[in-house]
Amino acid sequence: MKNTQIKAVVLAAGKGTRMKSVRAKVLHELFFAPMLHHVIRAIAPLNLLEIVVVTGHQAEVVEKSLADFEVSFARQERQRGTADAVSAAEAGLADFRGTILILCGDTPLVRTETLRAMLEAHRAAEAVLTVMTTRMDDPANYGRIVTDQQGDLLRIVEEKDASVAEKGINEVNAGIYCVDSAFLFGGLRGIGSNNRQGEFYLTDLVEIARAEGLAVNRHVCEESLEVLGINSRVELAEAHAILQKRRNHQLMTAGVTIIGPDSVDIALEVEIGADCEVGRNVLISGRTVIGRGCRIGPNTVIRDCRIGDGAVIGALCCLENREVGMAAVLEDATIISGEG
Repeated sequence: MKNTQIKAVVLAAGKGTRMKSVRAKVLHELFFAPMLHHVIRAIAPLNLLEIVVVTGHQAEVVEKSLADFEVSFARQERQRGTADAVSAAEAGLADFRGTILILCGDTPLVRTETLRAMLEAHRAAEAVLTVMTTRMDDPANYGRIVTDQQGDLLRIVEEKDASVAEKGINEVNAGIYCVDSAFLFGGLRGIGSNNRQGEFYLTDLVEIARAEGLAVNRHVCEESLEVLGINSRVELAEAHAILQKRRNHQLMTAGVTIIGPDSVDIALEVEIGADCEVGRNVLISGRTVIGRGCRIGPNTVIRDCRIGDGAVIGALCCLENREVGMAAVLEDATIISGEG
């Protein structure tokens, strides 16, 4: 059943110049999918009324990549900051009354459970605005969270506008917000671009809400890596490793033996039964289904295959679109593509 009180807005319009690429940042892939897809997959189990993706740079390509997802789109014609990006979604959300969850398309590590906890905290606080924050040993490049002596959120200061003292704050803005729709778009119209970037910052909503005497809440995400924004190829690789580790931990907990898990990639859509053993340097992807008690040898690649219970796949095999029967044995270095 859809949660009719909540909609989401995902910001996916930016170029991502620090990626040093002509490709839109949110389309850079990690762990078998563009980073934007991981964000949408984290939101989907919340069963929200609607997910609106704001596109801009390479809009047509980004929108085409989401053809298999239940989302709608809004266009930011000129990239003038996060507040401007959210404003681009106003036409489709103007009649909605409820909570709007806002997050960025370059945070592929965020978990469904974390978003759900934030929404629950927002509702419990009866706030018009809740900001997700986290603490980092090195907060460089993130907006700093400025609070009063009681710990109430006063404002968010972007890195380039922060004073020396403010740059010393290690609590940062995670870029995820819950906002009451009745406040959001009126608040956005009060945001200016008087800052070093000359952009319209969504973070200015904090001061606007406080000036109106409205309740502002902050929700701390204890695991800072979960809200890591991807801005470079280095961070892309780091995020891939985290998703890989999460997936392998899930499989091992379910009864799969993985030898050298740091070297094994098994896509989320792959089904693999208990008591299977997977060797080092294995890649399993696509709509692969592996039965119980199978052995997959090292340095093997499997894609879009069905493998029966008890089958043994030797080392250095490469299988694609292949059906392997129960208890079958494939010798080392078997290479098969197509039905068989």
